[in-house]
Amino acid sequence: MALIGFGPVEAIVVVIVVLVVFGAGRLAGVGKALGTGLREFREEARTPDTADGDDGEEVSVSSASDDQDKPAS
Repeated sequence: MALIGFGPVEAIVVVIVVLVVFGAGRLAGVGKALGTGLREFREEARTPDTADGDDGEEVSVSSASDDQDKPAS
């Protein structure tokens, strides 16, 4: 038996606490919102160096280090 273990008894306790806190009716909505948020986060994390412009076309985002590498004109 481990000092910090997560077995079937602990999983049942966590499920009971979640049901008490959120209720059975709201649990589906919470799960849906969590899934939507994770999906949006993953989509945004795939393209970290581009941003959408106001007109819908992608625009390159430059960082401060890019500006320092260029010679001064």
